[in-house]
Amino acid sequence: MKKLLVAMCSLALLALSAHAADGDVKKEGGDKPKKPELTAEQKAVKKELTDKYDANKDGKLDKDERAKMSDEDKAKWKAAFPSKKKAEGEAKSEAPKADAPKADAPK
Repeated sequence: MKKLLVAMCSLALLALSAHAADGDVKKEGGDKPKKPELTAEQKAVKKELTDKYDANKDGKLDKDERAKMSDEDKAKWKAAFPSKKKAEGEAKSEAPKADAPKADAPK
């Protein structure tokens, strides 16, 4: 009985040390994916529009500041920084749904 208890405790300690070692690797590699570098065009557009609309001078455009952008500047921003969420949504809407009824199918 004692041998079984010692063996189980040893395995538990071994598992904990292996798990702790995995955690160290994750911290070094980072949990979040690295953001892609901005192109020269994106940097120029960001600087131009931030200088123009950043009322509180924090270096970022908040929701109210973006709302005050002209339509021309909004289009310029969207061209430089296409939204990943919208691109994914468009791709999903273009693909036919598997459970959707087909128009050609007989009823």
